[in-house]
Amino acid sequence: MLKKIYEENLDFEEALTLASKGNLGEICKAADRVRRKYYDNITTFSSNVFIPVTNYCRNRCGYCGFRREPGDPCARIMEPDEVKTVLVGGKEAGCTEALFTFGERPEEKYSEVKDWLEEWGYSSMVDYLYDLCLTALETGLLPHSNPGILERDEIEKLKQVNASMGLMLESSSERLCGAGGPHEYSPGKLPKRRIKTIEIAGELKVPFTSGILIGIGETLEERIESIYVLKELHEKYGHIQELIIQNFDPKPNTLMENVSPPSLNDTMLTAAITRLVIKGEISIQIPPNLNTQYERELLASGMNDWGGISPLTSDEINPNHSWPSKENLEKITREAGFRLIERLPIYPKYVQKNYISNIVAPHVHELADKKGYRKVEG
Repeated sequence: MLKKIYEENLDFEEALTLASKGNLGEICKAADRVRRKYYDNITTFSSNVFIPVTNYCRNRCGYCGFRREPGDPCARIMEPDEVKTVLVGGKEAGCTEALFTFGERPEEKYSEVKDWLEEWGYSSMVDYLYDLCLTALETGLLPHSNPGILERDEIEKLKQVNASMGLMLESSSERLCGAGGPHEYSPGKLPKRRIKTIEIAGELKVPFTSGILIGIGETLEERIESIYVLKELHEKYGHIQELIIQNFDPKPNTLMENVSPPSLNDTMLTAAITRLVIKGEISIQIPPNLNTQYERELLASGMNDWGGISPLTSDEINPNHSWPSKENLEKITREAGFRLIERLPIYPKYVQKNYISNIVAPHVHELADKKGYRKVEG
């Protein structure tokens, strides 16, 4: 069985059967073998600053502790000078990535946001984001933006100033958008709309990050369906550079605050099945700050990337989970038998394939070494 799942492509039914009835240890062993075939002993990460431009959002997901309503003392939209200060600090701290994230299309729901944008000379958050990305490039950082679902013209515009972009699929299950589901009040979480954004990004050759959020009420079958949706999108367009397996973490004062998170075994199984399904085409990322003390186990499940970690800013989406230091992550990775290498927000393959605009390209080449990883100074 191990030989079959290592050497052959798994169809959906085989992957579901393996996930349902297989032995976790054997599955992880096979996934690790596939991982080493394609990535050897290399595990990557990027050094970033996390910039939560605004926590206003038109969606209201049952698990989100980031979103705020007008009148909440913590509701905010970052002004240009605030963003610039963080960017400068990130550059001084040795970061290469500016991770821009915010609530989806808040100007469509909240007049306050629309008024702020108009006061600063913008008609939408996407227009504002474009200029923030230019500021990041001028500061010496490479933008990676996660603005939610987008139209074609918006992706075309943002590609000009981003090294890479991202949108979590989270789940391909429409059931989760129904009454009582975590996405009931989230129009931007409809799977068809998110899949369309990822598809357009593929057509436009945007280096892209996506992934799934596990433990939000999906069945095992739905989880694996989501993996296959992303696999098929990548097979068609070749643009998904990393796939995140993110474990749900309950937040206080949310509809799902009392829902139990997925177990370590659940996360390991999902990562391992994903590796066996997609083989070596896409990097698999698991956030280390959501899995503190279990990093060695996760490294044995087929993953090969830790994602972005910041020496300066916190994870505003998961504020109770601090980023590990680069030194500690390197120690853990080395002790598990792997070598930690710093990458840029655009993966080496896409640097070599020139999946970047003329505006971004000079900045990427200034920071990249000959293999496309971050250049080591000195």
